[in-house]
Amino acid sequence: MSYTETWSGMINRKLITKLHIIDVAAGREKADLVLKNATYVNVFSGELETQDIAVAEGLIVGLGEYEGKTEVDMTGKVVCPGFIDAHIHLESSLVSPTEFARAVIPHGTTTVITDPHEITNVMGTDGIDYMLAATEGLPVDTLFMVPSCVPASPMDESGANLDYRDIDSFFNHPRVLGLAEMMNFPGVLSADSETVAKIVASQAHHKKIDGHAPGLAGKDLNAYIAAGVYSDHECADVEDALNKLRLGQFIMIRDGTAARNLEALMPLVKSPKYFDRCMFCTDDKHPSDLLEKGHMDYICREAVRMGADPIQVVQIACLHAARYFLLNNRGAIAPGYLADFAIVEDLKDFHVVSVYKKGHLVYDNGQVDDFARPFVPSHLYAQAHNTFHLPVLSAADFAESRRKAVIGMIDGQIITEDKGYAEEVDLENDILKMAVVERHKNTRHIGIGYLKGYGLKSGAVATSVSHDSHNIICVGATDEDMAFAVNRIAENKGGIVVVRDGQILAELPLEIAGLMSDKPLTEVNDLLENAKAAAHSLGIGKGIDPFMTLSFMALPVIPTLRLTTRGVIDVNTQQYV
Repeated sequence: MSYTETWSGMINRKLITKLHIIDVAAGREKADLVLKNATYVNVFSGELETQDIAVAEGLIVGLGEYEGKTEVDMTGKVVCPGFIDAHIHLESSLVSPTEFARAVIPHGTTTVITDPHEITNVMGTDGIDYMLAATEGLPVDTLFMVPSCVPASPMDESGANLDYRDIDSFFNHPRVLGLAEMMNFPGVLSADSETVAKIVASQAHHKKIDGHAPGLAGKDLNAYIAAGVYSDHECADVEDALNKLRLGQFIMIRDGTAARNLEALMPLVKSPKYFDRCMFCTDDKHPSDLLEKGHMDYICREAVRMGADPIQVVQIACLHAARYFLLNNRGAIAPGYLADFAIVEDLKDFHVVSVYKKGHLVYDNGQVDDFARPFVPSHLYAQAHNTFHLPVLSAADFAESRRKAVIGMIDGQIITEDKGYAEEVDLENDILKMAVVERHKNTRHIGIGYLKGYGLKSGAVATSVSHDSHNIICVGATDEDMAFAVNRIAENKGGIVVVRDGQILAELPLEIAGLMSDKPLTEVNDLLENAKAAAHSLGIGKGIDPFMTLSFMALPVIPTLRLTTRGVIDVNTQQYV
């Protein structure tokens, strides 16, 4: 078949579809689906309206009085556009994208914008390819922002080091919307050419650039925004958010598992002046939160509970993200928009009773419609399940006679403080040994430091979820248990483990790149909660999430002290201590 014939055939098919849509909209043909007597949120006028909603070819084609091949009475319910999560790392759910979709569909989420920088730090660009394949065709549209900082810092060792040439081709993918959170704002401010080249590449493709710049202000903020960064999801207080909003940035109000900023930023949500510059996002969402609280519906419910106008909340949860990302056919209930619906009992509790995706019922009466797991090419599947390259370790590998810096935890925060130096474990003073073991390229690098405030009294805890490079991080009371825990992580091809005296107390294997499991969400959550209980039994305080806390101790872009594979660094000075 010639190129002309192929193009002509496509045009003809699209023309036939368009003509059908027009005929249904005009009332000359029956719709595929009609939601009868539907009270829906009009995100354009900011009001509730009651009409029939007609659907054909996966699109909303009309509002008024319609007949359909399938008709569903919506009396007593409220129809919202499908919810959109403006920024999330799917890997944080600890399950495969398929299981993530199964988890969020019952909460009315129909679109997510993901930054796959976790798996990209492990697998390089193959990690992006893996996630694109693993999300293809899911009933939750998964759109992408290309990771901007792999690794997060030149002080770190990850599985790859990407420059603009490595990521440029991804901007041509139809599901890629732009460049993900530019965490390396110091690189932007110092006009580092390699950092800024990634922004230029995204702009050359007319794509968005998301930000990550907590507390940035003044001329530094001017420079960051002038470089082309359009949004920020790291605002922890109203002052920071307003500084950025007044200079033109969109504010992603984050309420996830690791960081919860909704309450602090409620003045924006409730303000008629500011709310239209806001979107909702979760950033990171762990299994227990998805199961016990929900997803975007939870944020909507909490915002209304804190005094926000329900219709404005729906606008923030749907339209604003679609508008920001130029997703011009979603986020609203109007002719020509995708027939993505989250049907709720009311606009107070936002209890989702059914969900439609492109006019197909995908959730109803507590049941998610069955769907196929996307095909992942065999070479990507094999690579994702073989990401640990390190030797078997012994207690001698963790022995250290020299003084090392003590990283002090701060209650309820992920920032740390400098607590001086230590030469050995001191359980009475809550000083534990901590190690970060390089696992990507068999460099045999092991960074050693000490941790204060964790509370462990015996045994060891280890995890391969350690932001953002995802080496193995371990904290323990003895070198023997630390070696045993790290070896077990490698044996499991990733995950979490709690040990004592050479015995496994609990574990959660995460065999996909050391970050995610192929198991169902409920099973992963059970294993995770068992591991938490085991860790708490070793003395870790009930108010501390043993694994989330540990995972951030290796992130060398959050002050003050962090541990990398080469030792403890001062984030503010970018020097080893």
